[in-house]
Amino acid sequence: MFLFGNLISALADILDFLLGIYKWIVIISALLSWVNPDPYNPIVRFLYSVTEPVYYKVRYILDKFTGFGGGFGGLDLSPIIVLLLIMFLQSFLVRSLHELAFKLQ
Repeated sequence: MFLFGNLISALADILDFLLGIYKWIVIISALLSWVNPDPYNPIVRFLYSVTEPVYYKVRYILDKFTGFGGGFGGLDLSPIIVLLLIMFLQSFLVRSLHELAFKLQ
């Protein structure tokens, strides 16, 4: 069983790393939206292609439940909600996987 515990622990570490990278991508994307970057820049296009599908889903859910469409008073709340969701997954899911791996070892 210790092999399965090590596998779960490794998967939890990889998930935590990927969530951390995506968190920084969301932060950089939100900061870039303040300065109106060149839309033809490959880095800007990459950031947009990685974050916008998630923002769209969050905006859709917010519009469905609140009627604000992801924003309130011209402020787009979707990056904040995505960051909160990432932080929740890092503290709940990753921590739970680590504890499960520890119990299996």
